[in-house]
Amino acid sequence: MKSQITNALSDFFFEYETPRQVLVRNRRVGVVCRIIQLGVLAYIIGWVFIYEKGYQSTDTAVSSVYTKMKGVGYTSVNGTERVWDVADYVFPSQGSSSFVVMTNYIITEGQEMGKCPELPGKHNCSSDADCEGGRYRRTAHGEMTGVCVDSTKTCEVLAWCPVENDHNIPDPPLLISAENYTLFIKNSVTFPLFGVTRSNLVEGIDSSYIRRCLYHPKDAPLCPIFRLGDIVQQSGFSIENIAKEGGAIGIVVDWTCNFDVAVKHCKPKYNFHGLYGHPDEKDKVKASVGYNFRYAKHYIENGTEKRTLLKVFGIRFDIIVQSLARKFDIIPTLTAIGSGVGIFGVATVVCDLVLLYLLPKREFYKNMKFKHTDSHTQHDSESLGLDTCAYYTLEASTSQVRGTDQSNEPDSEAGSTETGESKK
Repeated sequence: MKSQITNALSDFFFEYETPRQVLVRNRRVGVVCRIIQLGVLAYIIGWVFIYEKGYQSTDTAVSSVYTKMKGVGYTSVNGTERVWDVADYVFPSQGSSSFVVMTNYIITEGQEMGKCPELPGKHNCSSDADCEGGRYRRTAHGEMTGVCVDSTKTCEVLAWCPVENDHNIPDPPLLISAENYTLFIKNSVTFPLFGVTRSNLVEGIDSSYIRRCLYHPKDAPLCPIFRLGDIVQQSGFSIENIAKEGGAIGIVVDWTCNFDVAVKHCKPKYNFHGLYGHPDEKDKVKASVGYNFRYAKHYIENGTEKRTLLKVFGIRFDIIVQSLARKFDIIPTLTAIGSGVGIFGVATVVCDLVLLYLLPKREFYKNMKFKHTDSHTQHDSESLGLDTCAYYTLEASTSQVRGTDQSNEPDSEAGSTETGESKK
């Protein structure tokens, strides 16, 4: 009993089992196998390692954006001159990563709460019965009083009077000078996985450089000061069209960094994308064109509350930070190599299918690849006192003796001997 346990342990620890392989000399199968292996190798090297950089770990940044506009605009409407600064044409106030720059407007001055008729052509009526008192229509300026005003043939409403008339949009835009405004972008990013913090004010970008630089994609690609007209142009719009009714532009700050080299090479790239604007350029659906909103300035005059209402048309800027940092890591490298080695097994599977199911001598290859036991033969060998292993060895030796006549053709279908039984 002790010797049996010792032998079992010895066999377990000191023996190695390897699968049996059959060498098949066949040009077609060999070419298919090598083509598949070369394809897998090209995929691993070209796609996984070179293109996807599977040997590196990745991280995205935590980001913060600060903006500041500068510039002065001038308008002269009905003989009234006015100068507009950043406190007047930027919404919301300075610093946001998403903001609107006013380029056109419709102003309604001296509004006060009272009763007045709706605009002609809007909520028309022929009698008081057409204006139900106490009701409010979605497109109305106020609550209907139940009176039909004969002079305008429109319903009277309780609202801020006189009501706004926004049918005629100024053309050319009143603040077309917005193209000369400048935008300063300050962006900081942190990659937590690698413990790296960077700013778009990279090495060489100091206060003296900022005072004199202006962004240009080739001459000054790292300057953080942008001219609005240049942004609009590079986004695919024209300032004349988008300034009239407004639109939206996305500014993308791209941080794609490789920390296998010095950190100083991690620098931002700026891209500009026109999101929506003039219908002739981008928008296919003209139901809602441009970008606009309203805001009011309230004041007291002779004890009466009044307001100045502005319908603002402007360009909405959305600053989007896009980031991806990479650095060598042994774990993804081994994972990529292991998965690639496993894919090499596809060649074996495909070649086995060709051998066993497509070639003319597939039955012969099946007999060479698979060994089948016969119940009668096994019973006879046991009755003669031979164990199965010894019988298998004996049968294999006999087969080799009987099948010594091997084909000498250079493109023989197999390197193993084809026995008489396999031919049957």
